[in-house]
Amino acid sequence: MANPSAVDMTAGYYQAGVGLRLFRLALGTSQRLWPAFAVRAAVRLFATPLPPKWLHRQASLGPQWRADAWAFEDDSLTVYSQPAAPHGPVALLVHGWGGHAKQLLPLAESLAQHGMRSVLLEMPAHGRSAGTTSNLPQFARAIDYVVGRLQQEGHAIGVLAAHSLGANAAAYAASRGLAIGKLVLLAPPASPRNYTRYFAQVFGLSEATRAAMQRRLEEREGVLMQHFEPRAVAPRIRVPTLVVHDRGDRINGFADGQAFAHAIQGAQLLATEGLGHRRILKDAEVVGKVVVFAT
Repeated sequence: MANPSAVDMTAGYYQAGVGLRLFRLALGTSQRLWPAFAVRAAVRLFATPLPPKWLHRQASLGPQWRADAWAFEDDSLTVYSQPAAPHGPVALLVHGWGGHAKQLLPLAESLAQHGMRSVLLEMPAHGRSAGTTSNLPQFARAIDYVVGRLQQEGHAIGVLAAHSLGANAAAYAASRGLAIGKLVLLAPPASPRNYTRYFAQVFGLSEATRAAMQRRLEEREGVLMQHFEPRAVAPRIRVPTLVVHDRGDRINGFADGQAFAHAIQGAQLLATEGLGHRRILKDAEVVGKVVVFAT
């Protein structure tokens, strides 16, 4: 059984109300009359980040930050950096699903004050980056690409810190030999497959439609969802790792963070109280402890 709070949060993410009921009706009707179309429509909706990226395009990081657009696959990545940044190792910071770079600004600024060169990555279909859809495997490929390009420019990646789905992607990339010094996973989800189940419950999809949706995503991306789970990635992560997770996180349960911390050899777990899923990104105590670990 899925965690009811996770299903509730998924429904809230899709703005439960008239719009959700209409989507439920449309998908429910199409999966009976035109199953193939229902699968395509479900995949499209599942891969569309909300809220729409244009809501955050004007969210300036401040005059000391420069935004560069890097072409990537059929879309683009927005990479934020400071022209007058310290000459220390790079701290690459990655947001989660439906997130944006500004959420990581408190951590980025604190790391820069401690001598690291903070770089914030905005994924396709998020913030100022081009594209309308994305997914977890693309997040992982984007991290791998940006790390490689930064290294090509002569930068050493001292730490990779990522939130939520970005953390899941970061762990996967790290398990495949990504050249980074340290890894910070902020509220990571342990089972991407669960979200197809939450999604199916919210939209009234049958198990056949849900399974077909997952299979279509895996075939298109060339990777199975189970390959992103802790037991698959953890044995191959060889860098010092810090996992930060709030005990009351209703998006990704605390047990998800525990699963990563227990599976990654030598990983530290920083458990917080009362911060939920997103406030850990700006909490002064959390930011301070991440900076101590990273530097």
